[in-house]
Amino acid sequence: MCSGNMFLKRIPRIHLKICFMKERIYIMKIKDILAEGRPTLSFEVFPPKTADAYESVEKAASKIAQLKPDFMSVTYGAAGTTSGFKTEITYGAGGGTSEYTVNIASTIKEEYGVTPLAHLTCVSSTREKVHHVLEELKAHKIENVLALRGDIPQDGKTPEVYHYASELIREIKEAGDFCIGAACYPEGHPESSNKSVDMDYLKQKVDAGCDFVTTQMFFDNSLLYSYLYRIREKGITIPVIAGIMPVTSGSQLKRIAQMSGSYMPARFLSLVDKYGDNPAAMKQAGIAYATDQIIDLLANGIKGIHVYTMNKPDVAAQIQSNISELLK
Repeated sequence: MCSGNMFLKRIPRIHLKICFMKERIYIMKIKDILAEGRPTLSFEVFPPKTADAYESVEKAASKIAQLKPDFMSVTYGAAGTTSGFKTEITYGAGGGTSEYTVNIASTIKEEYGVTPLAHLTCVSSTREKVHHVLEELKAHKIENVLALRGDIPQDGKTPEVYHYASELIREIKEAGDFCIGAACYPEGHPESSNKSVDMDYLKQKVDAGCDFVTTQMFFDNSLLYSYLYRIREKGITIPVIAGIMPVTSGSQLKRIAQMSGSYMPARFLSLVDKYGDNPAAMKQAGIAYATDQIIDLLANGIKGIHVYTMNKPDVAAQIQSNISELLK
């Protein structure tokens, strides 16, 4: 035991460090965190694509980890293209910069005691590569995985092994004691013919062993409330975490519009029209809009809030500060 002042002088300094570290890095499965029934706040970060950018990204991730969120999601992909799920990420099982994902996830776990959630895609991969990634995650004691199909290759080549996220979920379930998350789409996945079909795919993920789902970004809360009603009618009762994207620049909005096709309410667009050319004002307005979304969600009984930070510690910190009393 590493507490009790009367014993401190008797314990070698190195032993004290190890004991305190073990106490600090006690990590939970996300499904257990959600089962506590309290409001949760989590953040998403993405690793660098190149070694040159690693230091700056690690610094940003570390600053966000110091905020002590309930967990942190670590993706893999170009900045701005993977957050929010329209272009689906992430820890590419094909290799490349996937080692950065593991390194960032391990750092936030071991140095800051924050539970990591590693993204994993499969559409362009083989079973051997997927299992290699899972073994690597096990070696780093990372036990939370967000299972995503990923985007169909631009060359249109048909996937050879994995066609749906549900197939990857089953694979992960059989590979070890992982807590498995998945993506869901309040506005419907862009490749689904209709929302009913999209709901069927979600049910397949749940039946395959998914423990919770995180939504794609949305800017109108009524879309989520309607979606939750429909999935509950379908018998889907696992926790749903609301994904919120603070839009802090006009250029960011343009990328989102091009990639996601998310519905943007007139109230939101008016902010961009008014402040889009003023970086400081747009940042403040974007944080305020995201905060307002989160407050409304919490007031209506939504427990899980996940913020796509775009590796911006100041944005994460401001949102956390804005809702600090609501999380107690």
